[in-house]
Order: sequence, then structure tokens, then C-alpha cells
Amino acid sequence: MVPPDQLPPTADEIEAIARATIAGLPDAFRAHLDDVVLIVEDFADDETLDALGIADPFELSGVYHGRPVGEKSSMDSGAPPDRIHLYRRAILDEWVDSAVGLTALVAHVTIHEIGHHFGLSDADMHALEASAER
Repeated sequence: MVPPDQLPPTADEIEAIARATIAGLPDAFRAHLDDVVLIVEDFADDETLDALGIADPFELSGVYHGRPVGEKSSMDSGAPPDRIHLYRRAILDEWVDSAVGLTALVAHVTIHEIGHHFGLSDADMHALEASAER
């Protein structure tokens, strides 16, 4: 039996890191994330990969499904909730191949997908990441 401290992080552990990242965001951002669903799965499904033109599921660590806050209208009622998907196996693969710690990597992917929720540019996403409490 493999000792627990030698097992790869579970989906629940990655979700906990992502939720802690969200909790550390400035209030102005957190206030608009209550209705966003956070989902951690091992890999993206074929439909998502095909829609993004990605052949290797290890190449996608996260994705945002929804309309950015600035594009929403009252006509959106009945639409499925916005979702942030984190893909555990792709995140773990990147973690093993980089010098970045797991917490920092999951935070980076989570904030990047949150940035899409707000329609932020890459520069704005980096600023948001820098402002998050860890």
C-alpha cells in the first residue's frame, strides 16, 4: 500500500486549493463569483477538447464555460450557470514538469479562468493574481 503522503493530490484537494484562492481574492471580485460553479475533473470531455481544437487532454488545465459578466443581460435567464472546470491530470502533469508549487499552479489556473468570467485581459489576470491573498 502506498503511503498517503506519496499519492497524487485528489480532485477534492485541488478543489480546496481553488476555493482558498477564490476566498483570497479582493471583495469586488468574490462578490460576483457566488453563482459560478467550480468543477474538478480528471480530464476535459471530448466535446470541450473538440470545441477548443485540442487533441491532447493533457494540454488543457482549465476552462471557463459561460458569458463574461460584462456581456450578460436579463435575457440570459434560464441559461446554465457559469462554470469553471479544472482538470486535475493536466494540472498534475504541468506541476511535475515545472518548478511551480501545486498551490501556486492551481491558483494561477483558477484565477485565469476567473479572469475569463470577468472578461479580463491577460495583463489584468496577472494583476488579479498578484492581488490575491495566499
